Amino acid sequence: MGLFDKIFNEGSNIVKNAANTVGGSIGNKTETFTFLALPESVEQLKALPEASMDTPFKTAALTVCALCAYAASAEVGIEMLNFLKGPAPLMPGEISFLKDRFRDNSPLLPFSYFEGAKPENNYTPDKPFTLKITSNSYSKRDDTHTTLWVKSGGADNPREVALRLKPSEGKWYLDDQHLLVGIRAAVADDPWA
Repeated sequence: MGLFDKIFNEGSNIVKNAANTVGGSIGNKTETFTFLALPESVEQLKALPEASMDTPFKTAALTVCALCAYAASAEVGIEMLNFLKGPAPLMPGEISFLKDRFRDNSPLLPFSYFEGAKPENNYTPDKPFTLKITSNSYSKRDDTHTTLWVKSGGADNPREVALRLKPSEGKWYLDDQHLLVGIRAAVADDPWA
């Protein structure tokens, strides 16, 4: 056995063990998250039980909450998203993308992912705020990367959230999200309604 074999073998086992205990075998699954109120600051977000981010589902749910906060205050939303991105905070291009998405889309877009939000009620979610995050047999890309889906009341197909495990912490961080894609116009914004 070479001098470095033990290091690399242990490091490999750390990744495998963390992935297996923290969501490596996701499969077809739906997790439901309920929030009595949406967080309005990064401190409130961190105080939520989901902020343990010990499953990719929890991080995906918090991502929707952070995007809702961004719709109200870009500064607060960016703070939350940077927390969810962990060691890889938002890059300038990602911040520009967020600005562009919210300039061209209604601020109601992230709220469309909560239960009860649909075009007919101007994407007003039911309270408490409830989200369903799903996985399927294609979710697990490898031991440290997974993709989950969230259904919008304004779209036919669910949208994806990519997450990445940091094995040394056992936490899943936001890698990328494709939630800010157009939805059907709310009744209030639809000239043909």
